[in-house]
Amino acid sequence: MQQKLEKIKLVITDVDGVLTDGQLHYDANGEAIKSFHVRDGLGMKMLMNAGIQVALLSGRDSAVLRRRIADLGIKLFFLGKLEKESACFDLMKQAGVTPEQTAYIGDDSVDLPAFAVCGVAFAVADAPSYVKNTADYVLSTQGGKGAFREMSDMILQAQGKSAVFDSAQGFLQSVKNMGQ
Repeated sequence: MQQKLEKIKLVITDVDGVLTDGQLHYDANGEAIKSFHVRDGLGMKMLMNAGIQVALLSGRDSAVLRRRIADLGIKLFFLGKLEKESACFDLMKQAGVTPEQTAYIGDDSVDLPAFAVCGVAFAVADAPSYVKNTADYVLSTQGGKGAFREMSDMILQAQGKSAVFDSAQGFLQSVKNMGQ
């Protein structure tokens, strides 16, 4: 796993069930809220600050999600796209990376085609067993509870960049470019 993580230059993440707990909250106007874990946002910023691109890929589209993407400064994303195999290839092309340089994190059947075309596939702890069985690595954290951050720390550590999260000085050196 270490050798695979050393090569990662792009991380593609699912949204519902990974960056959120998977619940959808509606009012009369449609989707009203999504709850995101602040650690996941910081993990994305740390990856981007370390030169690793981050992309979001969701089968759903909403104003709430678009706001989170803008707040994090994410430039690569596809929303409302259930067919994730071709979407992953498109994101890789936009990022200028190969499948072996790409990690994907997901939680459900819709993510299995993405698992098949990315170099490393991560499943959140509360994914169904058939998703976990297909993943290269099953995280110990549930979706919406900081699972993305667990994965981002693993990648940064494998690439010798853990100072950004495990030391005060390392974090302070990069914090001016971050927002969560």
